[in-house]
Amino acid sequence: MKINFTVLIFILLGIKGFSQIPDFLGIPNTTPSVNKNPAPKSSNSVIINSALLPTEKPSFDVKSSHRENIHSRNEKMIAEDMKKIAKEEEIRIQKESYEKAEEKENAIYNFSSLSDKVGTKSYYDAFDKLSSLDTDNYSVGEANFIVENAYFNNKKSFMKFRSQIKETVKLLKRKMKEQKFDTLSNSSKNLMLFKFLSEDMSIKGKNHKALKYDFEDYMGKKDWTKMFVDKLMEKGSGQCHSMPLYYLILAEELGAEAYLSYAPNHSYIRFMNEEEQWIDVELTNGMFTGNSLILESGYIKSEALQNKIYMNNLNKKELLSQFYTDLENGYIHKYGYDNFVFKTINKALELSPNNIFANMIRANYDISRFELAMKNLGINPRNKEELQNIRNYPKAVFLLNNANERQDKIENLGYEFMPEEAYESWLSSMKKEDNKQKSEEIAERMKIVNAQKQKERAEALKKFPPAKKEEKEKPKTNEIPKAWL
Repeated sequence: MKINFTVLIFILLGIKGFSQIPDFLGIPNTTPSVNKNPAPKSSNSVIINSALLPTEKPSFDVKSSHRENIHSRNEKMIAEDMKKIAKEEEIRIQKESYEKAEEKENAIYNFSSLSDKVGTKSYYDAFDKLSSLDTDNYSVGEANFIVENAYFNNKKSFMKFRSQIKETVKLLKRKMKEQKFDTLSNSSKNLMLFKFLSEDMSIKGKNHKALKYDFEDYMGKKDWTKMFVDKLMEKGSGQCHSMPLYYLILAEELGAEAYLSYAPNHSYIRFMNEEEQWIDVELTNGMFTGNSLILESGYIKSEALQNKIYMNNLNKKELLSQFYTDLENGYIHKYGYDNFVFKTINKALELSPNNIFANMIRANYDISRFELAMKNLGINPRNKEELQNIRNYPKAVFLLNNANERQDKIENLGYEFMPEEAYESWLSSMKKEDNKQKSEEIAERMKIVNAQKQKERAEALKKFPPAKKEEKEKPKTNEIPKAWL
């Protein structure tokens, strides 16, 4: 047994102090005083029998008794202190054993922390910044920048990013005036955005090229930055993840209402036209489409539509859930799984429990954690006989149940796996001539209706001009968001 030597030295010093006999008050001194100059004996003196006089013996016995009492008390106190020390040592050993067992169990059932890896702090900072946003009223551009900048170790400039977006929106407004688009119409704003991103055009002498679909590593398996708006803005090419997000960022700055929506392995834009019809914007091939083309993929079940995992307009809270999911995806691609994955993906599910992509990451996390435990326990989970041994490990059973429950939820939401070749085939089918023709018809119809609505609004304004309002001081648009201070 290891004993705390500091405590033991203190006890020994205490024993030395207890061996000193203190002066006790209230005990009379029974030793007779001796008179050096005794009075002369007289005949009348009374002779006292010496046997009746008190002696020093009783006094010595009293003090000895007290010494014994003190010594007994000291021994008792020492014994109690030693018991206390032994008990504390026993508790310390038990705690140490528990901590070692817990540490061993954590090593078996949990991923090692990756916090010591270079760049992980930028992800922790990004999580905090996303958490500081108002879930119902935040900047889409800011949220997306936070996610992508974490991957770049916070080395990108938000001011530069905002400046580029604002400059692009200025060009869009100029083009709208050139082509006499109604600057107050949501449908006209979205139509201009669509043309800007899918057609070559010239704006005030500046040539602008339509966005191109990047077919090389479009899933970002080799290079996760292929998923980024940052890459799209720099290279002029992207895919079904970055293009719709770029559209949303520009729409927000332009004051246009548009929504992100999902299909299997795919995302696209939706907005309502002047005739109160939902228009689907397919930026990967620069076309307007209808719901029928999305359903033709063949991988959308009725349960998926009922649970709104596909073909549903994401509100701000659901979109923020997806930004957390994107943050997590980048972390996994760059570092791997650890507790940060668990924390972040649970935040995404808290905001949108049916987020199919967040649920899939959580399922992958649970499965990977179970497989890690099996590896550490020396059990092959694909061997039915060996797998029976997990009944001896309650925590392993718990992890397996978690993984199975998450898989069941994904299936109940209506998800069906879509192979890459099926996805590519579906995208190619959209480019059929009849689909292109239908897209052109939708665009032309929108242009005519928008012009008619614009004319009607102009005539109404002539009849009923709005009352003049005092010009309010415009808010400063160049202020840095609070999350960046």
